[in-house]
Amino acid sequence: MDAGVRFIGSDIYRRSRYGSNHPLAIPRVSTCIDLCRTLGWLPEGVYIDSPTASPEELTRFHDRDYVDALRAAEAAQAIDEASSARFNIGRGGNPVFGEVFRRPATACGASLLAAELLAAGVARTVYSPAGGTHHGRKGQASGFCYLNDPVLAILRLIDRGVARVAYVDIDAHHCDGVETALGSDPRVLIASIHEAGRWPNTGPFDEAASPTLVNLPTPAGLNDTEFALLFEEVVVPAVVAFAPEVIVVQGGADALADDPLSQLGLSNNALWRAVHAIHALGRPILVTGGGGYNPWSVARAWTGIWATLAGHDIPDRLPATAETMLRALHWHRRRDQIRPESWFTTLRDAPCEGPIRDSIADMVLRSRRRIGLAA
Repeated sequence: MDAGVRFIGSDIYRRSRYGSNHPLAIPRVSTCIDLCRTLGWLPEGVYIDSPTASPEELTRFHDRDYVDALRAAEAAQAIDEASSARFNIGRGGNPVFGEVFRRPATACGASLLAAELLAAGVARTVYSPAGGTHHGRKGQASGFCYLNDPVLAILRLIDRGVARVAYVDIDAHHCDGVETALGSDPRVLIASIHEAGRWPNTGPFDEAASPTLVNLPTPAGLNDTEFALLFEEVVVPAVVAFAPEVIVVQGGADALADDPLSQLGLSNNALWRAVHAIHALGRPILVTGGGGYNPWSVARAWTGIWATLAGHDIPDRLPATAETMLRALHWHRRRDQIRPESWFTTLRDAPCEGPIRDSIADMVLRSRRRIGLAA
């Protein structure tokens, strides 16, 4: 393993839940950490326990009264109606729960620490599966995201003298919070592949947009072949042309075929191939998590992302300890669904290859022309 690779995690995700009926009432980060440990992929010196971002660090982007409202909501385990309406806390999928401030602040602490390690040259590759809360707004919670760790990480990198940062988002949902915050900043390239017509209903293909803003909204049923074409013919060349000093990748797993909150059709092979392609560019890189609402598919995908970054071989079959761990997971939202054996015994999905639809091929050609690449 490269000595410059680090994994940042925390036990807060093991005990913290958004609520019993929430899509995030599943063990995601903790299962990823446990799988990596069971496979022997987190040796001493690689795993770092995440700090919690301070209010002062958070207000580099977020409004102070919003940060104070989050802290007060956690302390009281309640929020008044006026503050709820103003800050979108306690509504719209953003409940008040036990660690409503500390949990997102810990994810932000991880991304801020990652930015420090990368800017200082202490690490070249950092993985924080708890990060990727790309919907968070300056003064409001949005889309299960109370704070926006990608924005904070990018701002920290810029504050530390990094001149150009590329942000690549492969979540099924558009990175509206990141684009709103940084979409007009020429120091930041934002590239997103996401499902068209899916909440938050932003990120349209725009031929008049800045070359530093690359939105690729895809139709439902996106397969591995189509995703690879978009990523390798548009996203990777756009990143190379931008010549970033550091790259941030939001590695949400909700574009997978087994996820309940999108209608895309990817296997985790597509995500791993994308992460490998960006990592292979040789720039310092932070990779975060993001969406993902099937506990088996997201934990397996994120564990495979770590293998991709850290250079581990993915076994054809998981050891018995890992299989036992996966079989012990529960998913309250889909009690009656038949669970395929592959969810318990392997990390790798069967490929979801398929034909390239005309709309995808056309978007590739138009995108390449728009950002100045050869057709």
